[in-house]
Amino acid sequence: MSASRPKALLISISGPSSSGKTTLSRLLRDIFPNTSILHEDDFYKPDAQIPMTKTSSGAEIADWDCLDALDLPALQKALEYIKANGMLPPDLVSKEDKNSVGKVDVDGKVVEDLHWRASGWMFQDVPPVVIIDGFLLYSESMKAIRGLFDVKIFLRTDFETARRRRGDRSGYVTLEGFWEDPPGYVEEVVWPNFAREHGFLFEGGDVEGEVDEAVVAGMQLDVIPDGARGDMTGSLTWAYEVVSQALEKWVED
Repeated sequence: MSASRPKALLISISGPSSSGKTTLSRLLRDIFPNTSILHEDDFYKPDAQIPMTKTSSGAEIADWDCLDALDLPALQKALEYIKANGMLPPDLVSKEDKNSVGKVDVDGKVVEDLHWRASGWMFQDVPPVVIIDGFLLYSESMKAIRGLFDVKIFLRTDFETARRRRGDRSGYVTLEGFWEDPPGYVEEVVWPNFAREHGFLFEGGDVEGEVDEAVVAGMQLDVIPDGARGDMTGSLTWAYEVVSQALEKWVED
C-alpha cells in the first residue's frame, strides 16, 4: 500500500431514521475483520444546544434530527484522523453503542456464512474498515464530509415504516441524559428534515418515489435494491457484496 493512500477504508451508511443503518453497521462490523464503527450520533451537541423547532400545534420541541444539532467540524476532524491513522480517535467514547436497535430479524445462517467468507480478508493486504453510521450524511450541506467517504451506501424506507419502527424504540441515550420522542415527532420533525435534505436525490423531490439515477450515479451512491428494502437479511447480503467489491478494488489499485 502506497504511503500516500489513506490508511482506512471509510464506508458510510445513511438513510432515513429507522431504515436499518445501525443494525446493518453492527452486523457488518461483526462479519468483516478489522472493522469498526463511527456513529454520527456521537457528535451531537450538548443537550442544551440542540435547536428548538415549533410544531403545528405551536409547541416548541428539541430537533435532534437536523444538521444544526451536530458538531460537524468535530465529525470532519475525526474522519480525517481515521484516514491518516487507520483507527478511531483514541479519545472518542461512543454513547451510541448504548442505544439498542431492538430485536434483529436476520437469518443467522446467512450471517454465519458471510462471516466465514469475510474471514479470508484477514490474509489480504487491505486497510482497516471504518463504517460511518448516520442520518443526513448525503445532504448537500455535508459535501465536505461526504467527500471523505470511499463507499456510500444509501438505505431507503417509507414514512409509515419509519414511524412504526421509531415508535417501537424506548428512547435514546444523549450526552447528558435520555431522550424520548414526543407524540408526532416523526411526522413533524424527523421525516420533514429527511425530505428537505435529500429530496434532490429523487425524481420530483419525492423521497418515497424513484431515485434520480443521474444524481446518485454522479455522487457514486450505492442505493439499496428494492428487493432488499425492509429485509435485513437481504440488506446484509447486498451490503456485504458492496464492501467486498470495495476491498477487491483496493487490492487491484
